[in-house]
Order: sequence, then C-alpha cells, then structure tokens
Amino acid sequence: MQREEIQLLIISFSIVLFSLLLTLFVLFYFFQKKKSKFLIDKMEADLLFQSELTKSKIEIKEQTLTNVSRELHDNIGQILSVALMQMNILIEDENKYTKENLVNLKFLVNKSLDEIRILSKLMNGDIVLKSSFIEAVSDDLERIKQLKKIKCKLNVTGEPQKINKEHDTIIYRILQESISNILRHSHSESIAINIAFTENNCKISIADFGKGFDYKNGSKGSGLANIKTRAELLGATFKIHSEINKGSEITIDYPLKREENF
Repeated sequence: MQREEIQLLIISFSIVLFSLLLTLFVLFYFFQKKKSKFLIDKMEADLLFQSELTKSKIEIKEQTLTNVSRELHDNIGQILSVALMQMNILIEDENKYTKENLVNLKFLVNKSLDEIRILSKLMNGDIVLKSSFIEAVSDDLERIKQLKKIKCKLNVTGEPQKINKEHDTIIYRILQESISNILRHSHSESIAINIAFTENNCKISIADFGKGFDYKNGSKGSGLANIKTRAELLGATFKIHSEINKGSEITIDYPLKREENF
C-alpha cells in the first residue's frame, strides 16, 4: 500500500509540475506575443512619424516656392509693370520728363528691391533647421504684413521650452498650413497667433476674423485633416471653432514632456 501511495504521489507531482510548466509556457508565449506586437506598433509609429516629418519638410519647401512665385507674379510683377508703363510714357513724350516722375520711378524700383529682399530671406531653405518654429512663423508673419498689408500679431507668453527639431518642423508646418488656409479662404484682414508655454505644455492658437465656415456640417478639407493628423502624431490635441462671418480659431495643445519618448 505504501508503494502505491508513493506512485500516486509521484504521479500527482508530475501532473502539478507539468501543469506549472504548461502555464509558464503559455504565459511566456503571450508575453512574447504582446512584446512583439508592442515592438511592431512602435516601429510602425516611428515609420509614420518619419514619413510625416519628411512630408512636412517637402511641403514647407513647396509652400515657400509657391509663396515666392505668387508674390513675384502678383506683387513685384505689378510694381515693375507700373514702373515700365511710366518709363514708356516718358520715352514717348520728352516733355513729361520731370523730377517728380523720376522720383516716382525711383520709389517703385526701391519698393521692388525691398520686397525681393524679403522673398530672398523667405527662400532660405535652412530656416527650419536654424531657428525655432516661433522665429520661423514670426518671419512669415512679418513678410505677410509687409507684402499683403494684413495685420499680423504674434504673442508669446511663458518661458519658451526647448523642443526637438523634428517636432519643431512639424509644428511649424501646422502653423504654415493654417496661415495659408487663412490667406486663401477667410478673407480676413488680420491674423493672430498666441503661443503660451507652461512647464508641461505649449498651447498654440491661430485665429482669423474673416468669413468663417460651418465646421460641423461643412467639408473639413484635406488641409484641416492634415493638421489634425500631425497634431495627434505629436501627442497634441487639436480643436477648431468657427462661426459664419465671425472667423475661425484653431487650437493645438502640445505636451512638452511627450517628446522624451521619441
């Protein structure tokens, strides 16, 4: 009888040991599976981030060239055309040679040169790499103010925190696209950008005072969709408020500590 008890004990122990090993194997399997999924998800997130970063850099350069082309055609081209018309009038009629006419011609040529200098600064391809998004968007607003005659206001509160260059580039692209949308669609006579830094986050608002639109029921467009996607990619929240004939405001709330995970 004692021998049978020993055998039963061995069998029971074997079953318990087998069950324990099977449990450990199953737990290890699920742990590895979860770990693999986490690594795959992280890799996909990194690839998406790098893809959006590259896309943003390309779009910044394209937007810059588009702005330069538009200003050359619509603004500087018109100024030089007026100057050419005045020169043709003076060539056709020598009696119209006056100091006042020459002063006007000089003014038009100087104005063209000033605006070309502004555009040459805009064409600096390294602007995003050499400065923060605040300095880059400040230069953009200054250019718009001088060339478009639109009131532009940039207000920064709190102590600006250092943001890594990759996030800096994407935030600048978000601002650049927002400003472009305002210039194309809002018919606003002014743009206001507020940037507020706290210890934990950076809150950015871009407001216009134009015709507005029905965001909930209307078409949201690819521009707003891109802004929302890129904001979420940075871990930021995106909100938009717009009223017909009262303008629109986009708000981006970017958590500063999140960038430590990248």
